[in-house]
Amino acid sequence: MFDFYVRQILQKGPLHARIVERFDDMSHQLQQAARHILEHPQEVALVSMRELARNADVQPSTMTRLAKFLGFSGYEDIRAHYAEVIRVAADGFAARALQRDEGRSNGEGLARRMLQSLSAQIARLCESDTLSQLSAMAERLDKARRIYVLGARSCHSVAWHFHYVMTLLGEKTVHLDGPAGTSGDALIRAAAEDVLLAISMSPYSLRTYELAEAAHETGMGIVAITDSEVSPLVAIAEHVVLCSTGSQTFFHTLAPALAVSEVLCGLLAAHDRAAALEELKRADRHLSAMNTYATTIPRRKI
Repeated sequence: MFDFYVRQILQKGPLHARIVERFDDMSHQLQQAARHILEHPQEVALVSMRELARNADVQPSTMTRLAKFLGFSGYEDIRAHYAEVIRVAADGFAARALQRDEGRSNGEGLARRMLQSLSAQIARLCESDTLSQLSAMAERLDKARRIYVLGARSCHSVAWHFHYVMTLLGEKTVHLDGPAGTSGDALIRAAAEDVLLAISMSPYSLRTYELAEAAHETGMGIVAITDSEVSPLVAIAEHVVLCSTGSQTFFHTLAPALAVSEVLCGLLAAHDRAAALEELKRADRHLSAMNTYATTIPRRKI
C-alpha cells in the first residue's frame, strides 16, 4: 500500500491537486509554468529553477510568482516538496527508474526505454478510475444518435482510427475532417441527441477547442480523450479519459490514446454483439467483392 501511495505521488506530484484546483485563476504565464509541472513532476526535484523555467518556456521569475500564488514563500518550497517524495522512494522503485540505463548510448537502449515507457503508460490505463471513465464514455457514445469525431494535427490519426473502425460497424460516426476549412460544416445537422468525441493533446489545437465549444453551445454532449486535468476540453466534457503523452524522444507519444480508441470501439461493438457481427460480415463481403486485400503474393517474373 505504501509503495502504491508513493507511486501515485511520483506520477502526479505532491502539489497536483492544489495546482489543478487553482489553475483557472492563474494568468496565462502561470498556467504555462503550472502545466509543465503537472506534466513533468520529477523535473521539479531534479533540475534547477532556471532549467525548469527554460523547459516550460517561461522566465525564472514566473516560477517564483507561481510558488507565491500557491501559498509558498518561494520556489525552493515547491522544490522541497517534490524532492522529499523522491527521497522517501530512493531505496525502492524510484531509484531504479532514475538510474542511467547501461545501454543509454545505443539504439537498443533507447528502444528498450521507449517500449518500457509505453508499456507502463498503457498499463496505467487499467487503473480503476480510468476503467470507470472508459465504461461511462462508451455508454454515452452508445446512446447517442450520431457520434461526431474530431482530432486535429497529430490527434487526427487517433480520430480517424476511431472513425474507420466504427464505419465497419455501421454509419453512426461522422469524421470532422473536411478540405478547404470545411471540417466544421458537418455540425450543421448535429443536434442535442448527438455526441462529439474530441481528441486533443498539448499543445492543444485551437480549432479543436473552437469546434468543441460550438458543439457544446448547441446542446451536444462532449466526451474527450486528452492528456491533462487542465486541458481546455475538460471544462466542457461530460466524460474524460486522460492519456499520458510523455516520451523518451523529442516527440509525444499517441500510443495510449490509440489504445483508448481501440478499447472504446471494442466496448461499443460489445454492446450489441449480434448487430456488430452482421455489420462486420457485410463489410467483409464488400471488401472481398472489391478485391481489396491480397490473398496470395504473385511471383515476380524474371
